[in-house]
Amino acid sequence: MRRVVEREVSLPEVAEAHAEAIAVQIRTLRLRRAVLTAVARRGSTPEETELMHRLARLSEDERRRLIGEFLDSAFGAPGDAGAEAFAGIRRSMTPELPDDPEPEQVEAWVELAELSRDPGFRALMRRVADSYAAGTAPGAVPRPDAAAMVREEVRPAVAAGVDPVSAEAEPVVAAVLARCARLAPPPGETAPADDVVGGGGLLEYLEAVNDPRRERYLRLLAVVNGWPPPESLTPALDWTLRALRARVTQ
Repeated sequence: MRRVVEREVSLPEVAEAHAEAIAVQIRTLRLRRAVLTAVARRGSTPEETELMHRLARLSEDERRRLIGEFLDSAFGAPGDAGAEAFAGIRRSMTPELPDDPEPEQVEAWVELAELSRDPGFRALMRRVADSYAAGTAPGAVPRPDAAAMVREEVRPAVAAGVDPVSAEAEPVVAAVLARCARLAPPPGETAPADDVVGGGGLLEYLEAVNDPRRERYLRLLAVVNGWPPPESLTPALDWTLRALRARVTQ
């Protein structure tokens, strides 16, 4: 009040500063309410409760820094060679916890944050990214993802209950291998059917993509961001992996 009277600051400036401070307090209280509601619903242990409070109390900048470190480890930091190709994927994998989250969003954020700190999961996502990027020339249009292409090809067979190691599955498997063989061959060459994802092998790539932690991250991300749940790749990848393993052992 003294500063206002002495005209060091204006009354609107003081009001604006107080309004911003109250807004921060409101967001904090809303987040605490969501955490406590989630704890009550889950029957969390004291250790889980402390973890939830610790991760939920992170500021927006701290949350972005934590997720940024995970995305940097998986796709390279902005400015790194090849990182530009993953700019869209980075955006699509970034959680945005709302100011007034629901308890399930807080729970999802806490689990997602813990998963993003897992060194094994970071290494897995790095392998997936490296395989995806291999064979793509700098500045080229990103190539289609093999896992998504596989899902398109085998979805009818999965729905029809076709046994992946049966003779009936052979045309489907051949179509998958033929389509994936065109993804990233060396210049002027055609990649062999058993080595079709950036020189790393379709089998190994699909096994990495099919890791349950990857799908769990995407499902948690959808909850945090209020998106519809993503379609699972697991049925199509499980089917294809069984089919490919059978061919390898023949």
